[in-house]
Amino acid sequence: MAEAAIFIIFFVSYIFYLGKSLTGPTPAQVLELPIFGTVCLLSSSITVHWAVSALRKNNVRNCALGLASTVLLGALFMVSTAQEWYHLIYDEGLTIRTNLFGTTYYALVGLHASHVIIGLVMLSIALVATLSGRMKELHTERLEVLSLYWHFVDAIWVVVFLIVYVIGR
Repeated sequence: MAEAAIFIIFFVSYIFYLGKSLTGPTPAQVLELPIFGTVCLLSSSITVHWAVSALRKNNVRNCALGLASTVLLGALFMVSTAQEWYHLIYDEGLTIRTNLFGTTYYALVGLHASHVIIGLVMLSIALVATLSGRMKELHTERLEVLSLYWHFVDAIWVVVFLIVYVIGR
């Protein structure tokens, strides 16, 4: 609930300051829809669910495949975010100090990215435990909790995508 409240504050701030920058660039001038990254991140909810379902059936091999796929898809999302930020900073001149849009954009998308990184670290630890034979069917509930965190991160991205890239443009 606390994480959801933090994101709500950032969503409201982003919407409140939308269009109030005194200088450019504006979202319409520099933002493109991050389709590839979005598909990767949303697909990772399927693969983490697959991993949990496999572990519930004591299928450790498929659990490892599901976790590896989730980590790969999450990493691809982060690479696409890094590429977007590189383009915005070096090609478009948009930094956190440029204007209100830059400040709220990097704060909101950066907050989400930090949650993705935390999730990737935890998923990688679960993957290592699975590959080393320490993940067993009795750990299903723990992996389920981790998958709920990952689903939360994905659901937050849907809202970020809608607010920043659809409504905000």
